Amino acid sequence: MKANIAKFLNRLTTFKLSHITPGLKTITYKQAIHLSHVIKTDIPIWPNDPPVEFENVAELDKDGYYLRRFSIGEHSATHINAPNSFHPGSIGIDQYSAESLIIPAIVINISNKVIDNYDYILSINDLKDWEKLYGKIPKDSIVLISTGWENKWEDKQAFFNIDKLGEMHFPGIGKDATEFLLQHRHIAGIGIDTHGIDAAQDKTFISNYLVLEKPRIVLENLTNLSQLPPKGTTLIIGILRLENGSGSPVGVIALVS
Repeated sequence: MKANIAKFLNRLTTFKLSHITPGLKTITYKQAIHLSHVIKTDIPIWPNDPPVEFENVAELDKDGYYLRRFSIGEHSATHINAPNSFHPGSIGIDQYSAESLIIPAIVINISNKVIDNYDYILSINDLKDWEKLYGKIPKDSIVLISTGWENKWEDKQAFFNIDKLGEMHFPGIGKDATEFLLQHRHIAGIGIDTHGIDAAQDKTFISNYLVLEKPRIVLENLTNLSQLPPKGTTLIIGILRLENGSGSPVGVIALVS
């Protein structure tokens, strides 16, 4: 497992760059876009996860400076899942190298298919349809799935889409498509604008399990994916290096070339 982890972290540094001088890597971009939601106390929280809390511990008029304490679950807000969240003995979020968190990305937009089917599962056919238009999904890239769900973020009921039986409904990626991406396209990971890369109706979290087993990267609750082109984006993922963390809220910035 440790050998595979080291190989994975090294491979993620091989994305397309301009080499001006030996050893110097550059990224050229026209636009920088936040892909993370603002963290507030009333954001959608997964059932039974801890709430987001802020507490003032220093005030300008009394202490000369302003400071807060905050509390948030490791898998809340826009966040990354670490392999140890599904695989005992695997790495925590603090063990990701800096280089492994700078990744080229492609965007697959399925928002039109989700309108009439909240439980839509992204399939291999969706991947093949994207490739017909834009070419083969690049190795060592992260696949971002834009469902339009980011627009529901401010409405908890709409975001989790809970029915009368208490069941959530939101789209995700299917097992077959996940296996195809990992085995045949050798991707670096998957990201989505819902609360999980697995659709809400999948209680096994199979896509999370498969991606993190390799291990690769899982990003959830992303926003502004609709502003990204299908190709030509590099992600910079800012993690909190929580010791042995099962994940971390993240600040994700997209650099669009």
